[in-house]
Amino acid sequence: MATLTVQDVDLDGQGATYAACAGGGDAFPNDGKTFIHLKNTNAATRTVTVNSQRTCDQGFDHDVAVVIPATTGDVMIGPFPTARFNDATNLVQLTYSAVTNLTIGVFSV
Repeated sequence: MATLTVQDVDLDGQGATYAACAGGGDAFPNDGKTFIHLKNTNAATRTVTVNSQRTCDQGFDHDVAVVIPATTGDVMIGPFPTARFNDATNLVQLTYSAVTNLTIGVFSV
């Protein structure tokens, strides 16, 4: 498991950096304005699961699972409310169905 670096998005512009997703999952610091961008170049779909640490506003503790389409699929997910998704160390925890040809970037506005 890797702790991913958050990249700030601002008016000056910047290049985006992506990392290979880790087989054991990844984590990132979350300030409530953070989102993730995943790219899948594999021939099979991939699913990313965001671990909910507490109940949502409807009273259920359910994770968020998003399917990333095959071949040229990319998705953006977030932002993540801190009260629901941050663990005790203020990190959001991610797991993946598979990681071959799956990359991730973490951004905050």
